[in-house]
Amino acid sequence: MIYKVVNQRLLIVTLIMAGFTMAGCVSVHTTETHSRPSEHNMTHHANRIRLEHVAINVEDPVEMAKWYCENLGMKIVRKGPAPVNMHFISDAGGNMMLEIYNNPPDAVPDYRAMDPLSLHIAFMVDDVEGISRKLVAAGATVASEITVTDSGDKLTILRDPWGVPIQFLKRAEPMLSHN
Repeated sequence: MIYKVVNQRLLIVTLIMAGFTMAGCVSVHTTETHSRPSEHNMTHHANRIRLEHVAINVEDPVEMAKWYCENLGMKIVRKGPAPVNMHFISDAGGNMMLEIYNNPPDAVPDYRAMDPLSLHIAFMVDDVEGISRKLVAAGATVASEITVTDSGDKLTILRDPWGVPIQFLKRAEPMLSHN
């Protein structure tokens, strides 16, 4: 009797996992906790799903876009007219974009008052100390000193001149491919 119940439950779990696997929700390529970038290829799906951009409402998107381009090597991909002054800015490799805009009917969040662990924009870099010095000279402020995590990642959090938390990190073992 117990054998039959256990077999039925194993069959149900197997069927559920097979459904998740077919839907692309479960990776069967590894037993590790963290997947590798190559495992995110969705060659068996007709519709790719990739993170394209994150949008934030800011007070001065024109000056903010200029600062990010001048100091972080980002590039303006698209921009819109006043009063919203929407700017899509991408990293140099074209991997990800930020949409920065000013939506007058909505209040701009008080980024300076936010805990940087509640919201931050993270950038992979080769030299955490170097980018930190450069950006502080360009008007950023230090929100947290450079630290090394238990996994060997080196990181710091700064605030851009508008108070938005920006993290810079060098992973001991990259989690994503980086162009």
